Amino acid sequence: MLEKVRQATRVAARTVFVNELTNGVLDPGERMLGSVADGGVIIANTAPGCWGPMITPAIRGGHEVTRPVAVEGADVGDAIANRIRSLVVTSAATASGNDKIMSGRFNGDPFCAAVCPGCGTNWPRTRIDGIGETAIRCTQCGADATPFTVANGYTIAFDDERRIGVTVDKSAANAMAVDADRLMALPDASIQNPILTFAPADLVGLVTRLRPFLGQLGTAPSKAMPDSHNAGDFGTFLLGAPHIYALTPAELVQHKTDGHLDVNSVREGAVLICPVKVPGGGVYMGDMHALQGDGEIAGHTCDVAGTVTLEVSVIKGLNIDGPILFPVAEDLPFLARPLSDDERRRAHALARQKGVAEIEADAPVTFIGTGANLNEATNNGLERAASLLGLSIPEVMNRATMAGAIKIGRHPGVVRVTFRAPLKLLDAKGLGAFARSLYDI
Repeated sequence: MLEKVRQATRVAARTVFVNELTNGVLDPGERMLGSVADGGVIIANTAPGCWGPMITPAIRGGHEVTRPVAVEGADVGDAIANRIRSLVVTSAATASGNDKIMSGRFNGDPFCAAVCPGCGTNWPRTRIDGIGETAIRCTQCGADATPFTVANGYTIAFDDERRIGVTVDKSAANAMAVDADRLMALPDASIQNPILTFAPADLVGLVTRLRPFLGQLGTAPSKAMPDSHNAGDFGTFLLGAPHIYALTPAELVQHKTDGHLDVNSVREGAVLICPVKVPGGGVYMGDMHALQGDGEIAGHTCDVAGTVTLEVSVIKGLNIDGPILFPVAEDLPFLARPLSDDERRRAHALARQKGVAEIEADAPVTFIGTGANLNEATNNGLERAASLLGLSIPEVMNRATMAGAIKIGRHPGVVRVTFRAPLKLLDAKGLGAFARSLYDI
């Protein structure tokens, strides 16, 4: 009887399983999943981002991300901490490269406003006819309808343990193209055309390591926008755009949550704290990358399907505008790493020698900044750090220079402002516990 009462009164689930995807648009008016309990777990099967959706004109946002999940007790002005418990790559292969935009096949923006060049249909449905860059055909008129092709690209296969990848020649790429859905492990709900269909093979025999992370992890914006444009750099494409997702500069700043990060330290073990701009927050994820160098300078990297386990918790009244990251210790810039025991002993000795009564107790933290370019993104990250911690921007600049670093997340406009911040300030904002759980402080 007691168990029946518990089940009847429990509103939020301790675990929410997500196997639904959006059509590329994050719309706060759409149904959310959940809610998941504060302190609960979200387990999701994510679809490849970027290239597959980019060659699927019916997808309106440049990516296929998971349907947002409401979190119990998350109100506007709060924040949601997402602890990434696990990331598992399920794709056995993928393809990627620099993109080439195909003129005449979109209305102002090839990512979110595709138009068939043959019949003029907006967001046309397509079929795959063969392999290669002309294989994506409008189901209505048969025209070659992909808004993007590859300028210089590659097909890459992964080992069974998902530790190493090797780019293959044209013969192998063609063979993979005819088995693309299975090799890419597309989720059941995905409607994307797999990028393996293109079979690019300009780079052959290049070996790289895998270190997966989420290119998209965040909370729902407070106005409908294409998922890949929920950021300060990609979002500028919406300003004065000729399609239905156009925004003004003020609207972009007000509504975006910077969920499209492409920051390669948003990986297993890290904690990403995101703003809540709609009731329930709406945690979503996707665009898993098997690997990426800082900056994603090619514009794209190895998009894969995968499974994700997040532990979510609500931080009341944090009132942040963009993400805060606590990376795993290995990903911290050299100067931002916590002091070792030996360094602390040396520091205490030097402080006593010079008449300094005590040394600061601090911990690493990363503020994500976004903007139209890297300078604007850096300023945004500095401003976010200063505003939350009650510091001046010049002090944050000094701390990032002396005990941190500015690193590129994504070119052209996502940066990581990392520095050791006073622990008492982090504690005052309810953030100190995250640093203590990750670092030896």
